[in-house]
Amino acid sequence: MNVGLVIVSHSSKIAEGVCDLSRQMASDVELVPAGGVEDAEGKSRIGTSFEKVLAAISAADSGAGVVVLTDLGSAVMTAEMVLEFIDNDQRGRVRLARAALVEGAVAAAVEAQTGADADQVVRAAEAAVVALDPVALEPFVSHAAAAPGDVQAGSAVTEGEPVEGSWELPNPMGLHARPAATLARMMSELDAEVSVNGVDAKSVMLLMSLGLGQGKVLTASAAGPDAQKAIDQIGSEVTSGFGELAAG
Repeated sequence: MNVGLVIVSHSSKIAEGVCDLSRQMASDVELVPAGGVEDAEGKSRIGTSFEKVLAAISAADSGAGVVVLTDLGSAVMTAEMVLEFIDNDQRGRVRLARAALVEGAVAAAVEAQTGADADQVVRAAEAAVVALDPVALEPFVSHAAAAPGDVQAGSAVTEGEPVEGSWELPNPMGLHARPAATLARMMSELDAEVSVNGVDAKSVMLLMSLGLGQGKVLTASAAGPDAQKAIDQIGSEVTSGFGELAAG
């Protein structure tokens, strides 16, 4: 079981869109939108709904826990009201994240996909604001990426010369959310410091921030015991278009 996510927004389209984006990177995570309110004719309009949030938490709760992410202030108030209403047993499994909605949801989804518990998912969500304070992203982003040039005490010592490789991106969508998540997950499982075009290859957010489109060159550098394996895996994924070429 994975921790589920509930996306609370004043707009149903925003909530659904954030779920769609996050789902690209976390196919095993239950993502439930709770956006907008319905008028007398059943049409969605701007606002937040107690009933929608309550139902979404129940739908996302598989027993592993639920993390709720919100957009504007009254969405937070609505979520807090729901948390006060639900029974103590379920309340113990639900966390309300204080995080940027899009960045936080993506980070939370990636963390939940790994099987992390609700507290770990919340921490990932609340750390995922690249533009404000990169150092605060650790451990979601490695220390090497968060603070370039800063040698952290006790950090792993890399072995041997770096291994590098460059490939042209063949897939039509380039390094978008799904392949970025694929790369980040693969690199996170290896004992190596890996960078792609200068950013930490274990960070979905930083890989997506590169904006590498079709035809652009992806250059990877790896150091450490699994350096060659990292480069081989990246090369295999890039040259195959991350499995998207066969699908057309």
